[in-house]
Amino acid sequence: MPPPSQPPRRTTRGLTSITDVTSIASLARKAHDIAALDRQLRAAFPASMREQIRFADLRDGRLVFLAPSSAWAARVRLYQAQILEAARALGAQAHTVAVKVAPLPIEEPVPDLRKPLSPDAARHIRTVAATLADPALRGLFLELASKAEKP
Repeated sequence: MPPPSQPPRRTTRGLTSITDVTSIASLARKAHDIAALDRQLRAAFPASMREQIRFADLRDGRLVFLAPSSAWAARVRLYQAQILEAARALGAQAHTVAVKVAPLPIEEPVPDLRKPLSPDAARHIRTVAATLADPALRGLFLELASKAEKP
């Protein structure tokens, strides 16, 4: 029985940055472009519709939007001429508009990770400020200490 074949050894030069991986970089670039086009195209809608509609894709000259219901999709179709005009003004080669009824992606709120400055931390900052010779830096430290929560 022949010995099992060993996989060829790969020579690497360390980790590659994710931004240097071509497929990831092109995907990130496309996502950025779609987000920018989404903001610009939704400006063609009345204010009441902007939060209900999302631009999803531009493929083969077709602008694809997402709407949460068939009623919102019908409203988007009413603005097809204005949407195409806005897209062409932005340089997009678009000739049709499609609307798909799908729940909009949920945008989870980003939690506020800042913690308030405690009175003890403010006391330590004031102590350090008293030792500083630079009056501008001392003023910044004292200003920071003034932001502490009141006990």
